[in-house]
Amino acid sequence: MSHFAFVSAPASGHVNPTLPLVEELLRRGHRVSYATGPATMDGPVAAGASPVVLPSELPPDMASRGEFTADQLAVTLEHYIDDARTSFPVLSEHFSADRPDVVAYDSVTFTGRMLANLLGVREVSLVPTFAENESFSATQVYLPPTFDHTHPRLVAAIQDMGKFARGHTFLNDPNLMFGYVAPSSVVFIPREFQLSGKTFDERFHFVGPSLSSWQVAQEWSPRSHAPVLLISLGTVFNDRPEFYRTCIEAFGDSAWQVVMAVGELDPDSLGPLPANFEVHARVPQVAVLRHAEVFLSHAGMNSVMESLYHGVPFVAVPQIPEQRVIARRAEEMRVGKALAELTVQALRDAVSDVESYRPQAAAMSRTVRAGGGAAT
Repeated sequence: MSHFAFVSAPASGHVNPTLPLVEELLRRGHRVSYATGPATMDGPVAAGASPVVLPSELPPDMASRGEFTADQLAVTLEHYIDDARTSFPVLSEHFSADRPDVVAYDSVTFTGRMLANLLGVREVSLVPTFAENESFSATQVYLPPTFDHTHPRLVAAIQDMGKFARGHTFLNDPNLMFGYVAPSSVVFIPREFQLSGKTFDERFHFVGPSLSSWQVAQEWSPRSHAPVLLISLGTVFNDRPEFYRTCIEAFGDSAWQVVMAVGELDPDSLGPLPANFEVHARVPQVAVLRHAEVFLSHAGMNSVMESLYHGVPFVAVPQIPEQRVIARRAEEMRVGKALAELTVQALRDAVSDVESYRPQAAAMSRTVRAGGGAAT
């Protein structure tokens, strides 16, 4: 029996893909401790891991970001450094007393690598989105052409991060956020969906997504024989009442059975709901996707992988640069389509168009499942 320490940022998009792996390790008789912030600890605990609660929160103003700017990136780096200064002592104290054999850490959570280096144990990077290597940088793909790399606050944040790294002499490589490639990475997307996928060597294990036991157990049944359209903007960027109202106008009283998740928004604020709509704060997304014909999504990687796992083509309404890149990749593979403008007719046309993508989505479903997931 081995002891695995998982370390992740407190973001559902980073924690949730790892939970099937936690369950699989426990099923094989290993022990798992999971370190993350309080906002995302329920999932690891439900999966069976022992909690190590960190004083970690998401960077500020996450939900309001439409484009990467130098100032925003500087704020994010400052946040990560401040978080590391408070979280790493908790990690080092806990796991020095309860030493793991392996540290598996989210690819943007550099305190996990610091912990592995401090203890001299094996490190594994867990990648929930596009992986990066020496020849491909997803970050550069996300940045706009006008990005100011010389912005004073950004330069100062990078210098501060370097100073922070140099203060920890046990680090094998001082590059904390940029340019470091882990000796082993588990990537929760298939190689076929990865940008520049052929450039990745045996250090990268493209296992694809898995479903956790609670996702498998989720149930949802259609109310009629009408085709199901699922609409959701995920858990972070979902405060978009104008988007939901446009969807109601586009698909109300249509041939679609519409299931729409609106987060913390009061459904009453959207006005009268058509009879073919059911609106909830959250829905059992995987259970609905088992029945869906089309998914209208923000194109977060987790949602995209769940959609393709079930062979469901999607219309993307990206909210941040990463999601726009994911949507473009889906368009290249003809499994999804990015919405060009948020109008009633554009929504109707896009949903109608991607219905013809079902053969490609079905083929990608076979590819996604062939990766083996957590059991690999």
